[in-house]
Amino acid sequence: MTNRIFRINEDIQRELAALLRNIKDPRIKKQGMISITAVNTSGDLGQAKVYLSVYNLQSAKEFKDGLKSASGHLRYELGKALSLRHTPELKFILDESIERGAKINAMISTLDIAEGVAEDTADTAAEGVAEDAAENSAEDTAKNTAESIAEDTQ
Repeated sequence: MTNRIFRINEDIQRELAALLRNIKDPRIKKQGMISITAVNTSGDLGQAKVYLSVYNLQSAKEFKDGLKSASGHLRYELGKALSLRHTPELKFILDESIERGAKINAMISTLDIAEGVAEDTADTAAEGVAEDAAENSAEDTAKNTAESIAEDTQ
């Protein structure tokens, strides 16, 4: 991806985020918190894939229909905001990574692990590693010293 395409992707992402806040279509507005996670524009600026993440999405089909219906208006407004010869055709793709991450986070927080036990285990393991390292380095130093003395006497 060239620098120019990278900058255009960022500009499209920023402008579309502002435009989506002002959309009045209830199929889009009532869905939840909308985030644009990424934009990938083709090299010829013919198409732009816009990856959207919606937290608490009620109906994916209804949301996609609303976006498809508003894509012409969004493309027109995007063309006015950006100084490009051709405004890319917008293709919207749902990205469920943020919601999936929130579910995993919730599952982790429900695990019943005693905090004191986990901290004690970590401290004990760290002390054991430190002791092993100290013993090994002392043994290595003694071996190296003995070997160098033996070489000097030969």
